[in-house]
Amino acid sequence: MPPIPHIDVKAQYAPLVPELKDAFARTLESGRFIFGPEVEGFEREAAEHLGVEQAVGVANGTDALVLVLDAMGIGPGDEVICPSFTFYATAESIARRGATPVFAEIDPVTLNLDPVDVERRITSRTKALMPVHLFGRPGPVAELRPFGLPIVEDAAQAFGAPGIATSIASTFSFFPTKNLFALGDGGLIAVNDAELAERLRLLRFHGSRAKKEFELIGYNSRLDALQAAMLRVFLPHLDGWNRLRREAAERYAELGLGELVELPQDDPGHVYHMYCVRSPERDRLATALQEAGIGFASYYEPPLHLQPALRYLGYSEGDFPETEKAARENLCLPLWAGISEAQQKEVVAVLRRAATLVQA
Repeated sequence: MPPIPHIDVKAQYAPLVPELKDAFARTLESGRFIFGPEVEGFEREAAEHLGVEQAVGVANGTDALVLVLDAMGIGPGDEVICPSFTFYATAESIARRGATPVFAEIDPVTLNLDPVDVERRITSRTKALMPVHLFGRPGPVAELRPFGLPIVEDAAQAFGAPGIATSIASTFSFFPTKNLFALGDGGLIAVNDAELAERLRLLRFHGSRAKKEFELIGYNSRLDALQAAMLRVFLPHLDGWNRLRREAAERYAELGLGELVELPQDDPGHVYHMYCVRSPERDRLATALQEAGIGFASYYEPPLHLQPALRYLGYSEGDFPETEKAARENLCLPLWAGISEAQQKEVVAVLRRAATLVQA
């Protein structure tokens, strides 16, 4: 069998190449490459899909987080609680604003924030909570809401998951491996507050409405019109792609993968941006996959509280046992919308042979 990639983005967009070429030609003909009808159209369609009041396109998912915190007035002296088991941009955005990332432990089953530990870490300086919908699984937003703090959902990995984007602001990335992806960088902020949305629109364009008067110290962070045109082609296919991802996740279980590793517990809202299993023998299994030409990934090791750039926060190894264990054990297997049963069978067969050798 040919090599199996971790994610095959091209397999998803290949059938849509004619539509993508039409979208490119339409944008080229318009001559509108900054803002304009493609960006406005995508913002409108994305807001409708997410069920939010407004959507604001920005340059990438990291900028989306920074702009939200800026628009909310979060800065030096403030604290924002987030997980340590997530991509660096989550905490980086908080630190970029001069605020302090405060890490909380994760639930060992969902790998999302543990609300009980979050509550223990709230102080008078806590200005927001930033849960991450990790690997496409919706985080515990409902459980965090009673704490009475603004919630910024880092939803970079979960576009299309039901039950997300119910807070004041939620941020998305369109990095090419995401469930809804661009053909380059792109980001979006889903907003349920008109005043905040207006401030975000100012901030993303140098604090200006028309490039004449500058009301705020802003950024240059705009969703490219060409990327918006591509995203408008992809968005109508997202629900089908997410359904195929869920079917592939179910198929792994049917193929007996649970006999070899700990499977991710299913959730009706899980859209499987990554199919993340766990094993104390993670490194040996990963070696077997690599030798067989099968793509995989292991994430967030070391976790954020042990990253060199964040040492100033004062955390030490052992501060978050579940986070550190998840970092050592996670193994994300091949999965995308349209992965074949034969490819999944080969992944399971390689892992089964490796597990047999370990047991021997």
